[in-house]
Amino acid sequence: MKNAMIIASLGLASVLSFGASAAAHQVNAEQAQNLQPMGTVSASAVTSSPMDMRHELAAKAEKEGASSYRITEMRTGDHWHATAELYK
Repeated sequence: MKNAMIIASLGLASVLSFGASAAAHQVNAEQAQNLQPMGTVSASAVTSSPMDMRHELAAKAEKEGASSYRITEMRTGDHWHATAELYK
């Protein structure tokens, strides 16, 4: 239940911040089916929020040259951790 709440919060945060400055944008599973995968990135932080994790993943995706990314994992506990698949 906790993970579902985190993922839902992250999804809402991504919609609200769609105009963020990072060139890489978040896509859902359906949109990703039409894109070419090019690897993964992950982010971890001791203190964070869903929005912070999304920004960090977007920055890492942009650095790797990805045009899009899809969050595949999000965990919280003592620290935050998120993983995203990158797409061309």
